[in-house]
Order: sequence, then C-alpha cells, then structure tokens
Amino acid sequence: MNKRSFIKSLGVGSLALVQPGMAARAAAPLAATPLRRTSHRVWINPDPKDADADIQQRYAAYRKAGIADIYFEADSEKHFRIAKKNGINAHRWIWTMNRGEKDLLAAHPEWYSQNRKGESCATHPPYVDYYRWLCPSKPETLNYLKEQVSMQLSKDYVDGIHLDYVRYCDVILPVNLWSKYGIDQSRELPEYDFCYCDTCRNAYKEKTGKDPLELEHPDQSPSWRKFRYDRITNIVNNLALVAKQHKKPITAAVFPTPEIAKRIVRQDWTNWNLDAVNPMIYHGFYREDVSWIGDAVAEGVKGLNGRFPLYAGLFLPDFNGNMADVKRAVQLAVQNGAAGVSLFGNVTPEVLEAIS
Repeated sequence: MNKRSFIKSLGVGSLALVQPGMAARAAAPLAATPLRRTSHRVWINPDPKDADADIQQRYAAYRKAGIADIYFEADSEKHFRIAKKNGINAHRWIWTMNRGEKDLLAAHPEWYSQNRKGESCATHPPYVDYYRWLCPSKPETLNYLKEQVSMQLSKDYVDGIHLDYVRYCDVILPVNLWSKYGIDQSRELPEYDFCYCDTCRNAYKEKTGKDPLELEHPDQSPSWRKFRYDRITNIVNNLALVAKQHKKPITAAVFPTPEIAKRIVRQDWTNWNLDAVNPMIYHGFYREDVSWIGDAVAEGVKGLNGRFPLYAGLFLPDFNGNMADVKRAVQLAVQNGAAGVSLFGNVTPEVLEAIS
C-alpha cells in the first residue's frame, strides 16, 4: 500500500502518521519580511500509464511554479526522465523501516521489531496490517537497507534517495487519529512501544547494565529513549554514506518538529547526515491552524542550526481548497527559515499559482 492509500484508509481530511518563544516570528505580519529566493518539492506516485505528452505538460508547469525536486514513490523511468528533461531533480522515495514485503516477512520474520508485550510486527502489526517495522538494531536490517538504497541510486535516471517511515512505529498517534482507532493515547501503551527484541535489550543492557523490560517505567527512561533515537540515527547515517558513495543526495520525510518526532516516533532528525529534510507539518493532524506551520518551521530550523535546508511539508487536503491559506502557509514557512515547501496531495493549477 502506498502512502496515498494509507491516508485514504484513515478516513480523515488531514499524514500520521515548538518552542513557544518562536511563535512571535510566525505571527508577524506577512508583508513585513521580504521572501527569500526559494524552490519547492512534491511527493507523487507516478502512474506508468500516463501519456508522455501529459507528463511533459504537468512537469513543465511544476518547474514554472518553482518546483525543483520530485519525490517519486514508485520507479517509473519515463516519469523520471521527463522530470529531468524539465530541469527537475528526480528522487526515488522509499519506505525504510516499515517493510511489509511478503517475501521478506516469510524469509526473515526474526528481523522485525517486538513491542513491550513481546509481540512481533511480523505477526501482530500495530494499527494496520501493513505496519511491519524492522528492528534497527539488527545488523541484517542495516545491510538489507544499504543494498536497497544502493540498488536505487545505481540507476542513472535517479538523482537522489528520499527516506520515508525512517523511524519506529508511532507510540502515540496524532490526536486527530485517536477516534479512528478507538484508543486513548494520553500515555504510552505497551502494544505500540517498540523495540524490545533480544537484540535491543542486550545492546541496551551492555551499555547501561539494565534490561529495559525490567525498568519500573521504561516509557519514562531518558537513556532508553536515547538508545532508540541513536538506533534510527545509525541507520540514516549509514545510508547517507551509501548515498555519498554514489555522489547523490539523501533526504527524508520526518515528523513535524524535533520535539514531536522524538516523543512520538523516536526520531532525532536534527542529528542526521542529510542533504535536506522534509518535516510533515500537517496541521490538521494535530488540530492546529495554519499559523502553526510557521511555529513548527522555526523550531526545526533552530534545531538544525544551518546543517542542511528544511522544506516544510504541506498536506493539501488540510487546506480544503483555500488557496489563500496555501499561499499564507508558504509565506509563513519561508519567513521562518524554510528553503521552500514540499507538497502532498492533488497539485492543481490553483495550487501551483498559490506557491509561485
């Protein structure tokens, strides 16, 4: 199932799955700060049945609107080459830790994460059937992912790799999704708390002398949290080395702010060795209004401290066709330090005009 199908399955109009002091910047009058030169990005799932002429027309319009990079969720050489012909960088967008391929599940169920109850994602996927999370501590997982990334980057029409689902399973979903699953996640529940497999427990015990399962409150342990942040960071930074060997950029879709990313999915993305990051600042998922996009960007930019550029991810269905709000979201993002925005959803001519 691709990410578009996932969002459709949620049945909500908004993807799951800040420092208060920065709010003043986001709240400043939009006309007060001149916009810097920007470029934008878009996530799409290419349809191989599209006619060449239609693709050409679409990507020419994208480039004219300032879209310089496309993240393609599937491999379609035709789409990639036409994008490149129009001066757009074509990146292969892949699922990273969430890998539910039937052949992989059948061959290596031991590679998959276990929750605090001892249940494996291979047999007890959380939330939805395709949530099958690999354990980031296992050397086999890293080697497998390195092979997958190298295979994609070896293609001459692929300009870069874009990582998605590069995290643990959501221990807490955005609040707008609680009713979808009929759960109250005001605290961490053991069935959604990963990973407690023998590999992770032994590595943590070797480091600290403690078994995480024997901690009175493992969900409150700073060292156990950091251990898991570092497991994902190790995966990303090793994949970054593969990208460097191919002399191509590596980027990632991440949760909206450094604080939310750490708390909800154990993602410490300000410490990753990337060329750019795309926080999914999907305001509807968090029951926030458009102004929060500026706050979230400001927090992320501050955390990165200039290491690499940030492109604010916008979920177009959250705007309900209000192009004035789309335009305002772009302005807020750029004024707070974003290098541009990344669009997810139906990129209509009206959207292209709003971001131009």
